[in-house]
Amino acid sequence: MENSEYLLETALLDFHHPAMADLITRRGWQALPAGDRIGAAYDFVRNEIGFGYNARDTLKASEVLKDGYGQCNTKGVLLMALLRGMGIACRLHGFTIFKSLQRGLVPEAVYGIAPDNILHSWVEVGFKGKWVNLEGFILDEAVLSSLQAAFPERNALCAYGAGTDCLQAPKVAWSGADTYIQRTGVNADLGVFASPDEFFAAHQQDLSGLRGLMFRWVIRHWMNRRVVAIRRGAVPEIPGGETALNARSRPAAAPACGD
Repeated sequence: MENSEYLLETALLDFHHPAMADLITRRGWQALPAGDRIGAAYDFVRNEIGFGYNARDTLKASEVLKDGYGQCNTKGVLLMALLRGMGIACRLHGFTIFKSLQRGLVPEAVYGIAPDNILHSWVEVGFKGKWVNLEGFILDEAVLSSLQAAFPERNALCAYGAGTDCLQAPKVAWSGADTYIQRTGVNADLGVFASPDEFFAAHQQDLSGLRGLMFRWVIRHWMNRRVVAIRRGAVPEIPGGETALNARSRPAAAPACGD
């Protein structure tokens, strides 16, 4: 955890970029105790960087900040850069998730051509001598609240960008412990990486050729409009009913809601 590689600036973790450094300075985060520094960066990425789909996973942190939105991988890059910019050690844990987690966001007309396995990651932050898993920053509070309101009797949900067995009370707030919001959609563990640069050098989402062009120029904008609609309370219906809402590739080892 004290290894310097977990504090380094990289091409993607460009925390010396003026916009990144200015954000940390303006918010006064550097003067906070370590736990509060983590919480400040975490809350910023969770709620001031809205959930949404960028042009690619391999954006620099400063580019994600400029976009003002992101998904698991891009929001994670931004969070890691902010943490390291404040002297907090962190690393990336890579996974894949089954595409059913994005059901309701990917329009049904193109759902069939979406990759079966979606590249996913969360951030592991060094705190009080251990690694704490941070994944709960992915969905902003407005999106999560809309899903909770749309499914008031449901706890298990694997759709609309959520993968949880605790929908009504997910552990997404920073308290010094693990946070999760897509964990039950995980179907493969790709290991731990010192930086997102190393992760993406080893693993890339298969969005080549026509499918890649369609995602970058058409599909992701379509998905982002759906996210905006969900944020306003308009959660689109998806075919398949109960089965579709709870679909996942395998049972996930997730904490119980009361744990």
